[in-house]
Amino acid sequence: MRTTHLFLALFSAGALLAQDAVPADDPILENLDKLSILPWLKNDPFSTDVSALNVHHFAPGDMPTYSPEVYQQRLLELDEKSPFKLTYNDPVQSYINLYANNRREQTQRMLGLKELYFPIFEQALDRYGLPQELKYLAVVESALYPGARSRAAAVGLWQFMIGTGKMYGLRVDSYVDERCDIYKSTDAACRYLKDLYGIFGDWELALAAYNCGPGNVNKAIRRSGGKLDYWSIYTNLPRETRGYVPAFIAVNYIFNHAADHNMYPVIPNYCAYEVDTIQVRYPLQLEQLASITGSNAQELLDLNPMFKSGYVPKMDGPATVYVPRTLVAEIIEQEDTIARSYQPDRSNPAPATVTAVASKSTSSGKSKTHVVRRGESLGLIAQRNGVSVRDLRNWNGLRSDRIHAGQRLVIKRNAEPEAVTAQAEKAETVKADTKADDSSNEIEYIYHTIQPGDTLWGIAKNYPGVSVDDIKRLNGDLNTRHLSVGKKLKVGVSKG
Repeated sequence: MRTTHLFLALFSAGALLAQDAVPADDPILENLDKLSILPWLKNDPFSTDVSALNVHHFAPGDMPTYSPEVYQQRLLELDEKSPFKLTYNDPVQSYINLYANNRREQTQRMLGLKELYFPIFEQALDRYGLPQELKYLAVVESALYPGARSRAAAVGLWQFMIGTGKMYGLRVDSYVDERCDIYKSTDAACRYLKDLYGIFGDWELALAAYNCGPGNVNKAIRRSGGKLDYWSIYTNLPRETRGYVPAFIAVNYIFNHAADHNMYPVIPNYCAYEVDTIQVRYPLQLEQLASITGSNAQELLDLNPMFKSGYVPKMDGPATVYVPRTLVAEIIEQEDTIARSYQPDRSNPAPATVTAVASKSTSSGKSKTHVVRRGESLGLIAQRNGVSVRDLRNWNGLRSDRIHAGQRLVIKRNAEPEAVTAQAEKAETVKADTKADDSSNEIEYIYHTIQPGDTLWGIAKNYPGVSVDDIKRLNGDLNTRHLSVGKKLKVGVSKG
């Protein structure tokens, strides 16, 4: 659900030697550092920090340490319940230290995301008769970020290369990348892992082959004199693969003993049971779906990274779109409007606006009441109903453009609608600023400098009465998916 970038790779020592820490140039460490500066990790509303019960009574921030004998005993207990050989040694300890000490914040974020993804993984693994511990492989590969992309162009929760993905039935084209689809990529990963185990008959070798390919593992086996044990062929594996199994063992340990290291989950806004799916047979833009339903566009984009630009093209069969469960009823209610409103040109997927549909019904001779939804602005409501912002203010006795969720607005459908364009709507806002016969009607324009971790949703919440759509209207050249740190955004704030 894998922007960018969290896919754990491997132990980079030249030989199996004792060491206290993962090397500074280790790919796993490098990718964790990339993740630590992503807006998705830091301030995106897709995840919400919660205070967890500290059953061990550690002081906040404490990083408990244990003797090697304790680590060895804990892994031995896990090993007895697992078909994997959960060996304890110095490379494994290095990765335990990485997750438990050096990158604690990222680890706690992943502990929370397991509530969203692990139920899906567990069902698929059970369906194929595979060990449940394989769910931890996605943590090693992508740190549970479905939009992750590696330097080698591997993509998704399970980090498929494009060739392997297509081999296992995943669609990858200009609009769609099913390597980022949670269900489809998980199913493909299960089939690939089952095939690899069928080749080697050993789970550690199958894991190594998942990372570097069965050909490279076979070369390592030949170079080691035909040995069929991971640690025996360790030094003959590609450099970037040597840490793969140690990292997998470390993740098994961390996810079972996080509380022993004073680490607790950062819970995501959505757990598996809070996400539902809809099936659509027509093209649409996720941002406009959010506009019609009054939902959060960024959340829809985060839940559907398989649609590269937020555009769902018309497919051979129904397209699956993931949405918050609370949104399903609204989508069903508005389905006719959604289906008729989106008629994009495939060469330029910019769907027709909703205004064309709304304006057909404005001459019915009746009035209606609109209940303001979260994220809606007066301009957006006017556009969707084919009326002007001025009329909306006059009909409802509004002295400014400020509205709030739950507020009821009268829309007089017997009035002759004005042609509302982006320029006209902008003129309305400027007029409120310049005419100002009442101080509450004035709009003050300020500039917000984008900081690392900022999102449009978070910025809008900092300014009362301002919505994401307001910011977009005032900043026409804005790339809503990739906010540039240091860029200034124009924000219109009412003085009233």
